[in-house]
Amino acid sequence: MLRLPRKTARIARSGFALGLALAGTCPAMASEPHANTRRFHLDAPCARVFPLFTADGERQWAEGWDPKQLSGGEHRGSAFQTRHPDGQVTTWIVTEYDPAAGRVRYARLAEDSNIGLVDVRCTKDGTGSAIEVTYTLTGLNAKGEAFAAKFTADQHYAAMIDEWQQALVKALATKP
Repeated sequence: MLRLPRKTARIARSGFALGLALAGTCPAMASEPHANTRRFHLDAPCARVFPLFTADGERQWAEGWDPKQLSGGEHRGSAFQTRHPDGQVTTWIVTEYDPAAGRVRYARLAEDSNIGLVDVRCTKDGTGSAIEVTYTLTGLNAKGEAFAAKFTADQHYAAMIDEWQQALVKALATKP
């Protein structure tokens, strides 16, 4: 019998359990992730902008954003859920939170639809900040695959990030 070191065995068991959980909720799909990245400028320093990309910070600029905190706050391992107006529930987990480096990363699961990563980077850009947002989504079924492809398509993604920029500019102007 093959013996694995404890840590390796624990990781293998958790991966197996996740595989069983996903297998029970969606048909098997071999799908490539869909990704897109966009950048924009904000006329405020990263120290002021970066907190707006936390679960609670987004309330200041993202219309309808009302996360339900499940654990923690904004640090690694914290979790929260959101509900889209169409009823879609998405669970988010903070996988990286580094204000000094201007990086935050989330893993997300949109129930019975898709899984993915969201990466936000904030870097100094003159007297303001350069923001880079990357979504990487993988469909869990045909519905999720269609959503991931449409969401990350250039035209949709660019329009969404433009809306983010406009909402952030407005929020920064109203709260000095």
